[in-house]
Amino acid sequence: MTVERLRLVLATANPDKAAEITQMLSGILSGVELAPRPEWVPEVVETGTTLEANAALKALALVAATGEAALADDTGLEVVALGGGPGAWSSRFAGPGATYADNVTKLLAELEGVGDRSARFRTVALVTFPDGHQLQAEGQVEGCISAAPRGAGGFGYDPVFVPEGGGGRTFAEMTPSEKNGLSHRGRAFRALAMVLKGSSAGQATAIRSPGAHANGEGHRPPASAAPSSPAPVTPAPSTTGSPTTT
Repeated sequence: MTVERLRLVLATANPDKAAEITQMLSGILSGVELAPRPEWVPEVVETGTTLEANAALKALALVAATGEAALADDTGLEVVALGGGPGAWSSRFAGPGATYADNVTKLLAELEGVGDRSARFRTVALVTFPDGHQLQAEGQVEGCISAAPRGAGGFGYDPVFVPEGGGGRTFAEMTPSEKNGLSHRGRAFRALAMVLKGSSAGQATAIRSPGAHANGEGHRPPASAAPSSPAPVTPAPSTTGSPTTT
């Protein structure tokens, strides 16, 4: 897939996510330069209540700071027993400044003694251009939360998320290529690559990738999950919320 002469600045300040995104897109998009987020750009305060809003906030902040097109995403873990939470607050589930381990520990404590441990990961990925034009895609994967962390790979909630189709392993027990082939983020960025290609040909500019089910049907979203089709991204007000590195 070729998109000629396109440079995108990564909005994420999270080195783990930046490396994963670069690895995923380098194999499916040629002609696209992925530039790291400049160190002088301040953290973006995520004040949105949805993944779409927070991804847009990050992309818009990088466009304003650099004058270049920006690539951003936001990911949420949606647990059925927690009413779809932590969702948009996943990276700071245990509070502002929480570490990966803090969030995992809180999640397991919340699910102690709970029978239904089903969950899904959902990622919204988008590109915002200096003229305000925006392209968006979504990916998700169904799974469940393990009773205890397993595996040494990945990051975030990977040690406790067991995806469908993964042979009972957590994401942290998989190789990076195995994880990217199944994961919400991999699906979202593969879908976004299709959107970028379609946009260059004058086609549709927003799609949603299939979930874990091969036919795209049978998905049972958590109670408070966002609608299944991409909604227009409207940046949320920036008067509240706490900063987080995503």
